[in-house]
Amino acid sequence: MQGESDRQRELLDVESVAGHLLEPGSVFALLAEHRDRLFPGELFADLFPSGRGRPSIPGEVIASVIVLQALYGHSDREAVDALTFDLRWKAACGYAIDAKGFDPSTLTYWRRRLAASDRPQRIFEVVREVIAETGAVAGRQRRALDSTILDDAVARQDTVTQLIAQIRRVARAVPGAKDLIASECTRLAALTGQDYGSAGKPPIAWDDPAAREELVSALVGDALALLAALEVEAISKAGGKPAEAVALLALVAGQDVEPSEDSDGTDGRWRIARKTAPDRVISTVDPDTRHAHKTRERRQDGYKAHVVVEPDTGLTTAVMVTRSAGAGNSDASVGAALLGQDTTITEGQRVEVLADSAYGTGEMLHELDQAGHEPVIKPWPLRPAVPGGFTLDDFVRDTDAGTATCPAGVTRPVSAKNTVSFESACPGCPLRQQCTTARRGRRLVLHEHDLLQRAHRQRATDEGFQATYRQHRPMVERSIAWLTRGARRVPYRGVEKNNNWLHHRVAALNLRRLLALGLTLQDGTWTLA
Repeated sequence: MQGESDRQRELLDVESVAGHLLEPGSVFALLAEHRDRLFPGELFADLFPSGRGRPSIPGEVIASVIVLQALYGHSDREAVDALTFDLRWKAACGYAIDAKGFDPSTLTYWRRRLAASDRPQRIFEVVREVIAETGAVAGRQRRALDSTILDDAVARQDTVTQLIAQIRRVARAVPGAKDLIASECTRLAALTGQDYGSAGKPPIAWDDPAAREELVSALVGDALALLAALEVEAISKAGGKPAEAVALLALVAGQDVEPSEDSDGTDGRWRIARKTAPDRVISTVDPDTRHAHKTRERRQDGYKAHVVVEPDTGLTTAVMVTRSAGAGNSDASVGAALLGQDTTITEGQRVEVLADSAYGTGEMLHELDQAGHEPVIKPWPLRPAVPGGFTLDDFVRDTDAGTATCPAGVTRPVSAKNTVSFESACPGCPLRQQCTTARRGRRLVLHEHDLLQRAHRQRATDEGFQATYRQHRPMVERSIAWLTRGARRVPYRGVEKNNNWLHHRVAALNLRRLLALGLTLQDGTWTLA
Protein backbone atom coordinates (compact mmCIF):
# COMPACT_ATOMS: atom_id res chain seq x y z
CA MET A 1 0.00 0.00 0.00
CA GLN A 2 0.99 3.63 -0.42
CA GLY A 3 3.24 4.92 2.36
CA GLU A 4 2.83 8.35 3.92
CA SER A 5 5.31 10.61 5.68
CA ASP A 6 4.73 11.56 9.29
CA ARG A 7 4.15 15.33 9.33
CA GLN A 8 5.22 15.44 12.99
CA ARG A 9 8.93 16.24 12.99
CA GLU A 10 11.16 14.08 15.15
CA LEU A 11 13.41 15.49 17.83
CA LEU A 12 16.55 14.96 15.75
CA ASP A 13 15.03 15.98 12.41
CA VAL A 14 17.97 17.14 10.29
CA GLU A 15 16.14 20.04 8.68
CA SER A 16 15.18 21.40 12.12
CA VAL A 17 18.62 20.88 13.66
CA ALA A 18 20.92 21.75 10.76
CA GLY A 19 18.72 22.90 7.90
CA HIS A 20 20.38 26.35 8.01
CA LEU A 21 23.61 24.70 6.85
CA LEU A 22 22.09 23.68 3.51
CA GLU A 23 23.37 25.82 0.66
CA PRO A 24 20.59 28.22 -0.41
CA GLY A 25 19.52 27.55 -3.97
CA SER A 26 20.69 23.94 -3.90
CA VAL A 27 18.60 20.92 -4.88
CA PHE A 28 19.00 19.69 -1.28
CA ALA A 29 17.43 22.86 0.12
CA LEU A 30 14.62 22.77 -2.46
CA LEU A 31 13.69 19.17 -1.66
CA ALA A 32 13.95 19.74 2.07
CA GLU A 33 11.37 22.52 1.87
CA HIS A 34 9.15 21.54 -1.05
CA ARG A 35 9.46 17.80 -1.80
CA ASP A 36 5.85 17.19 -0.70
CA ARG A 37 4.63 19.88 -3.12
CA LEU A 38 6.76 18.58 -5.98
CA PHE A 39 6.00 14.90 -5.39
CA PRO A 40 2.74 14.57 -3.42
CA GLY A 41 1.43 11.17 -2.42
CA GLU A 42 -1.35 11.22 -5.02
CA LEU A 43 1.29 11.38 -7.76
CA PHE A 44 2.10 7.72 -7.04
CA ALA A 45 -1.32 6.47 -5.87
CA ASP A 46 -1.87 4.41 -9.05
CA LEU A 47 1.23 2.34 -8.25
CA PHE A 48 -0.53 0.89 -5.19
CA PRO A 49 -4.15 0.30 -6.27
CA SER A 50 -5.06 -2.37 -3.70
CA GLY A 51 -4.47 -0.32 -0.55
CA ARG A 52 -3.46 -3.50 1.30
CA GLY A 53 -0.18 -4.83 2.63
CA ARG A 54 2.73 -3.17 4.38
CA PRO A 55 3.05 0.57 3.72
CA SER A 56 5.72 1.41 1.17
CA ILE A 57 8.35 4.10 1.57
CA PRO A 58 6.55 7.45 1.03
CA GLY A 59 6.53 8.51 -2.60
CA GLU A 60 8.03 11.92 -1.87
CA VAL A 61 11.03 10.24 -0.21
CA ILE A 62 11.61 7.79 -3.09
CA ALA A 63 11.21 10.56 -5.70
CA SER A 64 13.70 12.74 -3.83
CA VAL A 65 16.22 9.89 -3.62
CA ILE A 66 15.76 9.11 -7.34
CA VAL A 67 16.36 12.76 -8.24
CA LEU A 68 19.51 13.00 -6.10
CA GLN A 69 20.72 9.58 -7.27
CA ALA A 70 20.39 10.62 -10.93
CA LEU A 71 22.00 14.01 -10.24
CA TYR A 72 25.09 12.55 -8.54
CA GLY A 73 25.36 9.29 -10.49
CA HIS A 74 25.06 6.96 -7.49
CA SER A 75 24.23 3.27 -7.59
CA ASP A 76 21.30 2.07 -5.50
CA ARG A 77 23.55 1.07 -2.62
CA GLU A 78 25.53 4.32 -2.79
CA ALA A 79 22.29 6.31 -2.77
CA VAL A 80 20.99 4.51 0.34
CA ASP A 81 24.37 4.94 2.03
CA ALA A 82 24.17 8.67 1.31
CA LEU A 83 20.66 8.75 2.77
CA THR A 84 21.97 7.04 5.90
CA PHE A 85 25.17 9.02 6.48
CA ASP A 86 24.93 12.32 4.53
CA LEU A 87 23.01 15.00 6.45
CA ARG A 88 22.16 16.84 3.22
CA TRP A 89 20.36 13.77 1.87
CA LYS A 90 18.59 13.27 5.20
CA ALA A 91 17.40 16.88 5.20
CA ALA A 92 16.23 16.61 1.58
CA CYS A 93 14.21 13.47 2.38
CA GLY A 94 12.91 14.51 5.82
CA TYR A 95 14.93 11.96 7.80
CA ALA A 96 16.14 12.25 11.38
CA ILE A 97 19.84 12.23 12.18
CA ASP A 98 19.71 8.70 13.61
CA ALA A 99 17.33 7.30 10.93
CA LYS A 100 18.57 4.38 8.85
CA GLY A 101 18.04 4.25 5.10
CA PHE A 102 15.86 1.60 3.46
CA ASP A 103 17.07 -1.50 1.62
CA PRO A 104 18.62 -0.69 -1.80
CA SER A 105 16.28 -3.20 -3.50
CA THR A 106 13.42 -0.79 -2.72
CA LEU A 107 14.67 1.51 -5.48
CA THR A 108 14.63 -1.38 -7.95
CA TYR A 109 11.10 -2.23 -6.85
CA TRP A 110 9.89 1.36 -7.40
CA ARG A 111 11.60 1.69 -10.79
CA ARG A 112 9.84 -1.47 -11.97
CA ARG A 113 6.48 -0.16 -10.80
CA LEU A 114 7.08 3.17 -12.49
CA ALA A 115 8.20 1.49 -15.72
CA ALA A 116 5.07 -0.67 -15.80
CA SER A 117 2.74 2.28 -15.16
CA ASP A 118 0.97 4.56 -17.63
CA ARG A 119 3.33 7.43 -16.71
CA PRO A 120 6.85 6.03 -16.33
CA GLN A 121 8.43 9.50 -16.70
CA ARG A 122 6.16 11.29 -14.22
CA ILE A 123 9.07 12.75 -12.22
CA PHE A 124 10.36 14.40 -15.39
CA GLU A 125 6.83 15.57 -16.24
CA VAL A 126 6.46 17.18 -12.80
CA VAL A 127 9.62 19.20 -13.31
CA ARG A 128 8.49 20.18 -16.82
CA GLU A 129 5.23 21.43 -15.30
CA VAL A 130 7.30 23.57 -12.91
CA ILE A 131 9.15 24.98 -15.93
CA ALA A 132 5.83 25.83 -17.57
CA GLU A 133 4.45 27.40 -14.37
CA THR A 134 7.48 29.67 -13.96
CA GLY A 135 7.15 30.88 -17.55
CA ALA A 136 10.88 30.23 -18.05
CA VAL A 137 10.35 29.14 -21.65
CA ALA A 138 6.99 30.82 -22.32
CA GLY A 139 7.09 32.82 -25.54
CA ARG A 140 10.60 31.68 -26.40
CA GLN A 141 10.65 30.88 -30.07
CA ARG A 142 13.65 28.58 -30.36
CA ARG A 143 14.44 24.95 -29.64
CA ALA A 144 17.79 23.29 -30.27
CA LEU A 145 18.13 19.59 -31.12
CA ASP A 146 21.19 17.47 -30.52
CA SER A 147 22.29 13.99 -29.55
CA THR A 148 25.24 12.34 -27.85
CA ILE A 149 26.52 8.79 -27.46
CA LEU A 150 26.37 7.21 -24.00
CA ASP A 151 28.62 4.24 -23.30
CA ASP A 152 26.86 0.98 -22.52
CA ALA A 153 27.09 -0.90 -19.22
CA VAL A 154 28.39 -4.18 -20.69
CA ALA A 155 31.45 -5.42 -22.54
CA ARG A 156 31.40 -5.98 -26.29
CA GLN A 157 31.36 -9.66 -27.23
CA ASP A 158 32.98 -11.21 -30.28
CA THR A 159 31.20 -13.79 -32.44
CA VAL A 160 32.53 -16.82 -30.57
CA THR A 161 31.56 -15.46 -27.15
CA GLN A 162 28.10 -14.44 -28.37
CA LEU A 163 27.33 -17.88 -29.81
CA ILE A 164 28.47 -19.76 -26.69
CA ALA A 165 26.71 -17.35 -24.32
CA GLN A 166 23.45 -17.49 -26.26
CA ILE A 167 23.35 -21.27 -26.52
CA ARG A 168 23.85 -21.36 -22.75
CA ARG A 169 21.04 -18.83 -22.34
CA VAL A 170 18.66 -20.94 -24.43
CA ALA A 171 19.52 -23.89 -22.18
CA ARG A 172 18.41 -21.86 -19.15
CA ALA A 173 15.34 -20.21 -20.67
CA VAL A 174 13.72 -22.91 -22.84
CA PRO A 175 12.31 -26.03 -21.13
CA GLY A 176 13.94 -29.18 -22.47
CA ALA A 177 16.65 -27.26 -24.36
CA LYS A 178 19.40 -28.47 -22.04
CA ASP A 179 18.83 -32.09 -23.08
CA LEU A 180 18.65 -31.10 -26.73
CA ILE A 181 21.95 -29.26 -26.45
CA ALA A 182 23.56 -32.37 -24.97
CA SER A 183 22.38 -34.46 -27.93
CA GLU A 184 22.34 -32.00 -30.85
CA CYS A 185 25.19 -29.60 -30.11
CA THR A 186 28.17 -31.93 -30.39
CA ARG A 187 30.51 -30.20 -32.83
CA LEU A 188 32.18 -28.00 -30.22
CA ALA A 189 32.70 -30.93 -27.82
CA ALA A 190 34.14 -33.06 -30.62
CA LEU A 191 36.51 -30.27 -31.64
CA THR A 192 37.76 -28.96 -28.27
CA GLY A 193 36.47 -31.34 -25.60
CA GLN A 194 34.51 -28.45 -24.03
CA ASP A 195 30.73 -28.51 -23.74
CA TYR A 196 28.29 -25.65 -23.20
CA GLY A 197 28.20 -26.23 -19.47
CA SER A 198 31.57 -24.47 -19.20
CA ALA A 199 31.98 -20.72 -19.42
CA GLY A 200 34.78 -19.07 -21.34
CA LYS A 201 36.30 -19.56 -24.75
CA PRO A 202 37.33 -23.02 -26.00
CA PRO A 203 41.06 -23.89 -25.86
CA ILE A 204 42.26 -23.66 -29.46
CA ALA A 205 45.26 -22.19 -31.24
CA TRP A 206 43.85 -18.69 -31.60
CA ASP A 207 46.72 -17.54 -33.80
CA ASP A 208 45.87 -20.26 -36.35
CA PRO A 209 43.28 -18.99 -38.91
CA ALA A 210 42.28 -22.55 -39.84
CA ALA A 211 41.60 -23.42 -36.19
CA ARG A 212 39.51 -20.28 -35.71
CA GLU A 213 37.48 -21.03 -38.83
CA GLU A 214 36.92 -24.61 -37.68
CA LEU A 215 35.70 -23.33 -34.30
CA VAL A 216 33.29 -20.87 -35.94
CA SER A 217 31.95 -23.67 -38.16
CA ALA A 218 31.38 -25.87 -35.10
CA LEU A 219 29.57 -23.15 -33.16
CA VAL A 220 27.35 -22.10 -36.06
CA GLY A 221 26.58 -25.77 -36.81
CA ASP A 222 25.59 -26.36 -33.18
CA ALA A 223 23.40 -23.26 -33.13
CA LEU A 224 21.61 -24.24 -36.34
CA ALA A 225 21.16 -27.81 -35.12
CA LEU A 226 19.60 -26.56 -31.86
CA LEU A 227 17.25 -24.22 -33.71
CA ALA A 228 16.20 -27.07 -36.00
CA ALA A 229 15.50 -29.35 -33.02
CA LEU A 230 13.43 -26.78 -31.11
CA GLU A 231 9.77 -26.05 -31.80
CA VAL A 232 10.69 -22.50 -32.79
CA GLU A 233 7.25 -21.52 -34.10
CA ALA A 234 5.46 -22.66 -30.93
CA ILE A 235 8.06 -20.97 -28.71
CA SER A 236 7.72 -17.70 -30.65
CA LYS A 237 3.93 -17.75 -30.33
CA ALA A 238 4.17 -18.32 -26.56
CA GLY A 239 6.45 -15.28 -26.20
CA GLY A 240 8.36 -14.35 -23.07
CA LYS A 241 12.00 -15.04 -22.24
CA PRO A 242 12.17 -18.37 -24.17
CA ALA A 243 11.04 -16.64 -27.39
CA GLU A 244 13.53 -13.81 -26.85
CA ALA A 245 16.37 -16.28 -26.26
CA VAL A 246 15.60 -18.32 -29.38
CA ALA A 247 15.21 -15.21 -31.57
CA LEU A 248 18.52 -13.80 -30.37
CA LEU A 249 20.28 -17.13 -31.01
CA ALA A 250 18.98 -17.14 -34.59
CA LEU A 251 20.24 -13.58 -35.01
CA VAL A 252 23.75 -14.04 -33.64
CA ALA A 253 24.14 -17.32 -35.57
CA GLY A 254 23.86 -15.44 -38.85
CA GLN A 255 24.85 -11.81 -38.40
CA ASP A 256 28.65 -12.20 -38.37
CA VAL A 257 29.33 -15.29 -40.49
CA GLU A 258 29.40 -16.27 -44.14
CA PRO A 259 30.24 -19.49 -46.00
CA SER A 260 33.96 -20.27 -46.19
CA GLU A 261 35.81 -19.05 -49.24
CA ASP A 262 35.53 -22.36 -51.14
CA SER A 263 32.15 -23.35 -49.69
CA ASP A 264 28.62 -22.89 -50.96
CA GLY A 265 27.16 -22.89 -47.42
CA THR A 266 25.78 -26.43 -47.57
CA ASP A 267 28.81 -28.27 -46.21
CA GLY A 268 28.68 -26.60 -42.76
CA ARG A 269 31.90 -24.61 -43.16
CA TRP A 270 31.70 -21.01 -42.00
CA ARG A 271 34.00 -18.09 -41.32
CA ILE A 272 33.74 -14.63 -39.79
CA ALA A 273 32.27 -12.31 -42.44
CA ARG A 274 34.56 -9.68 -43.92
CA LYS A 275 32.01 -6.97 -43.13
CA THR A 276 29.88 -5.64 -40.28
CA ALA A 277 26.17 -6.43 -40.40
CA PRO A 278 23.85 -3.41 -40.27
CA ASP A 279 22.29 -2.93 -36.83
CA ARG A 280 24.65 -5.56 -35.42
CA VAL A 281 24.00 -6.91 -31.92
CA ILE A 282 27.31 -6.58 -30.08
CA SER A 283 26.40 -8.29 -26.80
CA THR A 284 23.91 -10.96 -25.83
CA VAL A 285 23.98 -9.55 -22.29
CA ASP A 286 22.44 -6.32 -23.57
CA PRO A 287 20.96 -6.90 -27.05
CA ASP A 288 19.93 -3.23 -27.37
CA THR A 289 23.44 -1.77 -27.35
CA ARG A 290 25.01 -1.04 -30.75
CA HIS A 291 28.14 0.12 -32.52
CA ALA A 292 27.97 3.91 -32.68
CA HIS A 293 29.62 6.27 -35.15
CA LYS A 294 28.93 9.83 -34.01
CA THR A 295 31.61 10.99 -36.44
CA ARG A 296 33.87 9.18 -38.89
CA GLU A 297 36.76 9.37 -36.43
CA ARG A 298 34.87 8.85 -33.15
CA ARG A 299 33.59 5.31 -32.66
CA GLN A 300 32.16 3.81 -29.49
CA ASP A 301 29.51 1.36 -28.34
CA GLY A 302 26.34 2.21 -26.48
CA TYR A 303 23.13 4.19 -26.77
CA LYS A 304 22.17 7.58 -28.16
CA ALA A 305 20.63 10.29 -26.00
CA HIS A 306 18.49 12.82 -27.91
CA VAL A 307 17.53 16.17 -26.37
CA VAL A 308 15.38 19.22 -27.12
CA VAL A 309 16.79 22.29 -25.37
CA GLU A 310 15.58 25.86 -25.04
CA PRO A 311 18.93 27.51 -25.88
CA ASP A 312 18.60 30.74 -23.90
CA THR A 313 17.80 29.09 -20.55
CA GLY A 314 19.56 25.76 -21.08
CA LEU A 315 16.44 23.87 -19.95
CA THR A 316 15.80 20.50 -21.59
CA THR A 317 12.16 20.19 -22.58
CA ALA A 318 12.17 16.70 -24.14
CA VAL A 319 14.57 13.76 -24.07
CA MET A 320 14.80 10.17 -25.31
CA VAL A 321 17.25 7.26 -25.35
CA THR A 322 17.41 5.03 -28.42
CA ARG A 323 19.73 2.45 -29.86
CA SER A 324 22.70 4.21 -31.39
CA ALA A 325 22.11 2.62 -34.81
CA GLY A 326 19.38 0.99 -36.83
CA ALA A 327 16.21 1.96 -38.62
CA GLY A 328 14.15 4.67 -36.97
CA ASN A 329 16.96 5.78 -34.64
CA SER A 330 18.52 8.52 -36.77
CA ASP A 331 18.88 12.01 -35.33
CA ALA A 332 16.32 13.42 -37.75
CA SER A 333 13.58 10.84 -37.19
CA VAL A 334 13.90 10.94 -33.39
CA GLY A 335 14.26 14.73 -33.35
CA ALA A 336 10.99 15.21 -35.21
CA ALA A 337 9.20 12.89 -32.77
CA LEU A 338 10.68 14.67 -29.74
CA LEU A 339 9.47 18.06 -30.92
CA GLY A 340 5.97 16.62 -31.01
CA GLN A 341 6.38 15.49 -27.39
CA ASP A 342 7.56 18.89 -26.16
CA THR A 343 4.54 20.16 -24.20
CA THR A 344 6.19 23.54 -23.60
CA ILE A 345 5.47 24.30 -27.28
CA THR A 346 1.83 25.37 -27.38
CA GLU A 347 -0.52 24.44 -30.18
CA GLY A 348 0.00 26.69 -33.17
CA GLN A 349 3.24 28.13 -31.78
CA ARG A 350 5.90 28.60 -34.45
CA VAL A 351 9.45 27.98 -33.28
CA GLU A 352 12.87 28.11 -34.89
CA VAL A 353 14.43 24.65 -34.77
CA LEU A 354 18.23 24.80 -34.55
CA ALA A 355 20.26 21.69 -35.38
CA ASP A 356 23.32 20.47 -37.22
CA SER A 357 23.32 18.81 -40.63
CA ALA A 358 22.40 15.38 -39.22
CA TYR A 359 18.86 16.78 -38.89
CA GLY A 360 18.78 18.28 -42.39
CA THR A 361 17.00 15.42 -44.14
CA GLY A 362 14.11 15.97 -46.51
CA GLU A 363 11.81 14.06 -44.15
CA MET A 364 12.76 16.31 -41.23
CA LEU A 365 12.19 19.47 -43.27
CA HIS A 366 8.81 18.10 -44.32
CA GLU A 367 7.83 17.36 -40.69
CA LEU A 368 8.80 20.88 -39.62
CA ASP A 369 6.94 22.40 -42.55
CA GLN A 370 3.79 20.46 -41.65
CA ALA A 371 4.07 21.54 -37.99
CA GLY A 372 4.55 25.18 -38.97
CA HIS A 373 8.09 25.45 -37.57
CA GLU A 374 11.06 27.19 -39.18
CA PRO A 375 14.20 25.09 -39.65
CA VAL A 376 17.49 26.77 -38.79
CA ILE A 377 19.41 23.63 -39.64
CA LYS A 378 22.79 23.35 -41.29
CA PRO A 379 22.01 21.92 -44.77
CA TRP A 380 23.50 18.72 -46.05
CA PRO A 381 26.45 19.57 -48.32
CA LEU A 382 25.92 18.90 -52.03
CA ARG A 383 28.56 16.73 -53.64
CA PRO A 384 29.05 17.29 -57.38
CA ALA A 385 29.49 14.27 -59.63
CA VAL A 386 32.69 15.90 -60.89
CA PRO A 387 34.99 17.64 -58.37
CA GLY A 388 34.43 21.36 -58.76
CA GLY A 389 31.61 20.75 -61.22
CA PHE A 390 27.87 21.36 -61.20
CA THR A 391 25.74 20.47 -58.21
CA LEU A 392 22.05 19.65 -58.00
CA ASP A 393 21.20 23.30 -57.41
CA ASP A 394 22.61 24.18 -60.84
CA PHE A 395 19.67 22.28 -62.35
CA VAL A 396 16.69 24.67 -62.27
CA ARG A 397 13.25 23.24 -61.51
CA ASP A 398 10.02 24.70 -62.84
CA THR A 399 7.29 23.42 -60.53
CA ASP A 400 4.47 24.75 -62.70
CA ALA A 401 5.72 23.06 -65.86
CA GLY A 402 7.07 20.00 -64.01
CA THR A 403 10.46 20.28 -65.67
CA ALA A 404 14.16 20.65 -64.85
CA THR A 405 16.73 22.58 -66.89
CA CYS A 406 20.43 21.66 -66.89
CA PRO A 407 23.30 24.23 -66.89
CA ALA A 408 23.51 23.92 -70.68
CA GLY A 409 19.88 25.09 -71.02
CA VAL A 410 18.37 21.71 -71.91
CA THR A 411 14.92 21.17 -70.37
CA ARG A 412 13.48 17.76 -69.56
CA PRO A 413 10.30 16.65 -67.72
CA VAL A 414 10.38 15.36 -64.15
CA SER A 415 8.91 11.85 -64.13
CA ALA A 416 6.33 10.52 -61.67
CA LYS A 417 9.19 8.78 -59.87
CA ASN A 418 11.10 12.09 -59.51
CA THR A 419 13.76 11.25 -62.07
CA VAL A 420 15.05 13.46 -64.90
CA SER A 421 17.08 12.14 -67.85
CA PHE A 422 19.42 14.41 -69.82
CA GLU A 423 21.28 11.44 -71.34
CA SER A 424 20.17 12.07 -74.93
CA ALA A 425 21.47 15.66 -74.76
CA CYS A 426 24.86 14.88 -73.21
CA PRO A 427 26.82 13.68 -76.31
CA GLY A 428 28.67 16.67 -77.69
CA CYS A 429 27.62 18.99 -74.81
CA PRO A 430 30.48 21.46 -74.10
CA LEU A 431 29.70 21.34 -70.35
CA ARG A 432 29.73 17.56 -70.02
CA GLN A 433 33.21 17.41 -68.42
CA GLN A 434 31.90 19.65 -65.60
CA CYS A 435 28.67 17.71 -65.19
CA THR A 436 29.09 13.94 -65.23
CA THR A 437 31.44 11.01 -65.67
CA ALA A 438 28.64 8.56 -66.55
CA ARG A 439 29.08 6.90 -69.93
CA ARG A 440 25.44 7.39 -70.91
CA GLY A 441 25.20 10.95 -69.59
CA ARG A 442 23.57 12.78 -66.68
CA ARG A 443 20.47 11.44 -64.97
CA LEU A 444 18.96 13.02 -61.85
CA VAL A 445 17.19 11.10 -59.08
CA LEU A 446 15.40 13.73 -57.05
CA HIS A 447 14.39 13.36 -53.43
CA GLU A 448 10.70 13.25 -52.57
CA HIS A 449 11.13 16.58 -50.77
CA ASP A 450 13.66 18.06 -53.21
CA LEU A 451 11.83 21.39 -53.44
CA LEU A 452 11.89 21.83 -49.66
CA GLN A 453 15.59 20.99 -49.58
CA ARG A 454 16.35 23.49 -52.36
CA ALA A 455 14.44 26.24 -50.58
CA HIS A 456 16.20 25.43 -47.31
CA ARG A 457 19.65 25.53 -48.91
CA GLN A 458 18.81 28.91 -50.40
CA ARG A 459 17.53 30.21 -47.07
CA ALA A 460 20.71 29.02 -45.34
CA THR A 461 22.80 31.43 -47.40
CA ASP A 462 21.01 34.39 -45.79
CA GLU A 463 23.13 36.34 -43.29
CA GLY A 464 20.32 36.39 -40.73
CA PHE A 465 20.02 32.60 -40.88
CA GLN A 466 23.75 32.17 -40.33
CA ALA A 467 23.87 34.73 -37.51
CA THR A 468 21.01 32.99 -35.66
CA TYR A 469 22.64 29.59 -36.13
CA ARG A 470 26.05 30.74 -34.90
CA GLN A 471 24.60 32.54 -31.88
CA HIS A 472 22.08 30.01 -30.57
CA ARG A 473 22.92 26.55 -31.91
CA PRO A 474 26.21 26.08 -29.95
CA MET A 475 24.40 26.68 -26.64
CA VAL A 476 22.93 23.18 -26.76
CA GLU A 477 26.45 21.83 -26.28
CA ARG A 478 26.40 23.32 -22.79
CA SER A 479 23.31 21.30 -21.89
CA ILE A 480 24.89 18.17 -23.39
CA ALA A 481 27.97 18.78 -21.21
CA TRP A 482 25.81 19.02 -18.08
CA LEU A 483 24.02 15.85 -19.09
CA THR A 484 27.15 13.75 -19.59
CA ARG A 485 29.32 15.12 -16.75
CA GLY A 486 29.92 12.09 -14.56
CA ALA A 487 27.24 10.17 -16.46
CA ARG A 488 28.79 9.21 -19.79
CA ARG A 489 28.07 5.52 -19.10
CA VAL A 490 24.48 4.34 -18.73
CA PRO A 491 23.79 2.36 -15.52
CA TYR A 492 21.34 -0.23 -16.88
CA ARG A 493 20.77 -2.69 -19.72
CA GLY A 494 18.10 -2.10 -22.35
CA VAL A 495 16.56 0.95 -24.01
CA GLU A 496 13.56 1.20 -21.69
CA LYS A 497 15.46 1.23 -18.40
CA ASN A 498 18.05 3.69 -19.66
CA ASN A 499 15.37 5.93 -21.16
CA ASN A 500 13.68 6.13 -17.75
CA TRP A 501 17.03 6.82 -16.08
CA LEU A 502 17.81 9.63 -18.53
CA HIS A 503 14.44 11.28 -17.84
CA HIS A 504 15.26 11.23 -14.12
CA ARG A 505 18.72 12.62 -14.83
CA VAL A 506 17.33 15.46 -16.92
CA ALA A 507 14.64 16.19 -14.31
CA ALA A 508 17.36 16.66 -11.69
CA LEU A 509 19.46 18.85 -14.01
CA ASN A 510 16.42 20.97 -14.87
CA LEU A 511 15.72 21.51 -11.16
CA ARG A 512 19.30 22.62 -10.64
CA ARG A 513 19.12 24.93 -13.64
CA LEU A 514 15.81 26.43 -12.46
CA LEU A 515 17.38 27.15 -9.08
CA ALA A 516 20.26 28.92 -10.84
CA LEU A 517 17.66 31.02 -12.68
CA GLY A 518 16.05 31.98 -9.36
CA LEU A 519 13.32 29.39 -8.75
CA THR A 520 11.16 30.26 -5.76
CA LEU A 521 7.65 29.57 -4.46
CA GLN A 522 5.51 32.69 -4.01
CA ASP A 523 1.91 32.47 -2.85
CA GLY A 524 1.75 28.84 -3.88
CA THR A 525 3.08 29.49 -7.41
CA TRP A 526 6.48 28.59 -8.83
CA THR A 527 8.22 31.71 -10.16
CA LEU A 528 11.66 32.91 -11.13
CA ALA A 529 12.97 35.67 -8.89
